[in-house]
This record gives sequence, structure tokens and C-alpha cells, in this order.
Amino acid sequence: MKNWLQIVASRSVGDTSKLLGALGLFFLAWGTIAPISTLSWWAQSGNGLVDQHPDLSEDTSTDAPRCYIVFLTGVGDVAAQELADGEAVFLDRLEEALPTCVVVRDVFPYSAVSEDIGGQPLFSWLWQTSQENDNAVDPAGIVLQMRNLWRVALSADGRYGQAYNRGTASTIVERMHDTHPVPKALDDPFQLVLIGTSGGAQVALGAVEHLKAWLPAELTVISMGGVFDGRSGFDHARQVYHYHGSDDWVDNVGSVIFPSRWRWTWSSSFNRARRADRYQAIASGPHEHDGDRGYFGQDLIDDGGQTYLDITIDEMLQLPLWEQLQ
Repeated sequence: MKNWLQIVASRSVGDTSKLLGALGLFFLAWGTIAPISTLSWWAQSGNGLVDQHPDLSEDTSTDAPRCYIVFLTGVGDVAAQELADGEAVFLDRLEEALPTCVVVRDVFPYSAVSEDIGGQPLFSWLWQTSQENDNAVDPAGIVLQMRNLWRVALSADGRYGQAYNRGTASTIVERMHDTHPVPKALDDPFQLVLIGTSGGAQVALGAVEHLKAWLPAELTVISMGGVFDGRSGFDHARQVYHYHGSDDWVDNVGSVIFPSRWRWTWSSSFNRARRADRYQAIASGPHEHDGDRGYFGQDLIDDGGQTYLDITIDEMLQLPLWEQLQ
């Protein structure tokens, strides 16, 4: 009996190793060709790497918004219109608390042109399979998240990131303009606040350089458990805030895998911003990375009547950037 169990266990381990190895090779190959869709879009659009100012409103009246808030969701979402319940409530409450701000919700950060996964032929069947799956484990959903992770890596890539991030920045301006016309010039700049959760923080930082060049705006990036490199955006954002929960281990990944985040890379954009207090890490509370106890979670915290989302809102509204908008 013992020998039989050993044989079964040995074969199982062997099969599992082969499966994991095959999946590893698949994702490695996938990552290798990930830039192709971005470069294909770039070639078809006829754009070079020289920034071209998007079409903006000539209106410089006092009706121009004083503030835009643009939300970039995490890698777990597959469409701009499919925000998690907690994310939608979060934006509703920000909109209520900050009536002078225009809230932009419909930017999908894992496509250079904000194309939802369901609209992409290669992934539409996986998206449909994931939508129909009621089980706790969703293999199709995991594959789609891996697909989004490659886009985060693409945004941070020094070779292809310029093309990807410029496409994302252009989409952000387009969605802002659709929500409320964006003025081309103002006597006083408006506030543009990019809120990115998980991988959305990297995409937000990647877009900052282009947005700064195009818009009469002061830019702030707010990371909610974000994973990001130490090069993108830090030289162009007025301020970067990074919220991290005590039970969120995922946000530490960026500080490990990106050398530009390491303390001894003294001259990196991240470390220069950190020394100048243009980057601040803020402990948000007992948050996990996502789910009911995440930054937008609606479970009650054990020691009181607040939800995890409540303390996120309370912490965020204490930021000094809102004071000038009151």
C-alpha cells in the first residue's frame, strides 16, 4: 500500500511540475509578444514618439473644472464599466465629498486604447467563461489577470513603455474630455488626481509625463496598494501618495523587483522624490490587497462600526491637496 501511494504521489508531483512548467513557458512566451498589440496600434495610428497635443477645448471660462479625479482599477478587473461594488461606492463618496471635482471612471488601464478584454477576440472567450463561472476558483479569471499583469510590466518597460503610456495618457484625456470638456489653457492650473489601485498605480505613473506636457494641470498620483517602478512619473508629478495596508503584502512586490525602488539606487527618480517629500507612504489601516477587507472592502472592522472602505475614505480626505478646493 505504501509503495502504491508513493508511486501515485510521485506521479502527481511529476504531472504538477510539468503543468506548472508548461504554464510558465506559456506566460513567458506571452510576455515576450505582449508589446506586439501596442506596437501594432502605434503603427496604425501613425503617431511617432513625439508628443502631439490632444484636441482640447478652447474655452477658458470660469466654468472650467477646478479638479479632475481619474480612477484606474486593479488587475482583477477586465472592463472599465465593471468596477467592483466597493470601487463604485468609493467613487460615489468621493464625488459627494468633493463636489468641485469631476470624477472619471471609465478608463481601462490594461489596454493602450482602453479596450475592454471582452472586446478583444483573443480573450473574449476567456472573459465569457469567467463571467459564467460561479466557482471560488476561476482559472479563466486568473489567466485574464495574468494578461493584465503583463500590461503593467509593459508600462514599466523602458523599451515599450513610452508607446504604451502615451496611448494610456491619450485615452485618459479623451475620457476626461467626454466627462467634462478639458480647457487647453488656463490662468491657474486645475488639479488632476490619478488614483490607481494595484497595477493601475503603475499605469497612472506611466501616463504622468505625457499628461503634464499636454494639460494645464498640477498632477497628483494616489496609489492604493499599488505595485510600481521607481522611474515612471516621479519627476513630473507634484506629489505621489502611496497607501499601504498592514495586511497587504502585494504592494511590497514593487519595492523588491524594481531596482529603481531600492534605497541604494540613490539617483533614481523615486529616491529623489522620496528625499524631497514628493513621495509619501501612508499606512492606511488593516487593509488586505483586495476583497472584502481590501481598500474598498465593505466588511465591518472588528473594533468598531466602520468598514474598510470607510477608513480609506477618511484617510484620503485628510490629504492637504483637497484644502485648496474647498
